Amino acid sequence: MSAKLFVQAILKFLLGAVLVGLLIFLPAGTFAFWGGWLLMGILFIPMFGAGIVMMVKNPELLAKRLNAKEKLGKQQLVVKLSGLMFVAGFVLAGLNFRFGWYTLPRAVSLVAAVVFLLAYVLYAEVMRENTYLSRTVEVQEGQKVIDTGLYGIVRHPMYSTTLLLFLSIPLVLGSLYALPVFLAYPFIIAVRIKSEEAFLKNELPGYGEYMKKVKYRLIPFIW
Repeated sequence: MSAKLFVQAILKFLLGAVLVGLLIFLPAGTFAFWGGWLLMGILFIPMFGAGIVMMVKNPELLAKRLNAKEKLGKQQLVVKLSGLMFVAGFVLAGLNFRFGWYTLPRAVSLVAAVVFLLAYVLYAEVMRENTYLSRTVEVQEGQKVIDTGLYGIVRHPMYSTTLLLFLSIPLVLGSLYALPVFLAYPFIIAVRIKSEEAFLKNELPGYGEYMKKVKYRLIPFIW
């Protein structure tokens, strides 16, 4: 582990926490937004723990996860659309709280938080199974097709877990008004998956055979 990687990881973590906090609490007009604190806790505490584990055990994977600069045009569009979704969703949830629009019961927020944390566990398992994971679409030196574990069920288990994570967010925040914004995510990620698979089929040996072996991309028996 290098000092540069450590500083980069800490700065990105702090920047992310501050940015999400501003997007949630500024529109809410107060820090007394219970759902906002619940989301901050379940999002950033496990993230910090996972970052420490990667920093100690697999700094190469951490470096890949910190690199978010896409080279492919369609993937750049996906990143921009995802960012817009998060901004709109967080701001709408904050406004929902500020103006007293209909708020979901706390029990719903707590159940959604449990789903979020379970999805986080699955996300960690995906990273354990596939050390080639990066935040950008690329083929790395020596990369092989992973077809065991969760990769034997769907071709993109990481995206399956993010589907659970992101659709849980508006429920954790208690906002039905923000939910339709986050429902755009399945369509956004579908664009990413189709572009990514076309790239991997051409660039990663054996990926075409893997696509025939594992039928479903994102959700078993559906797609």
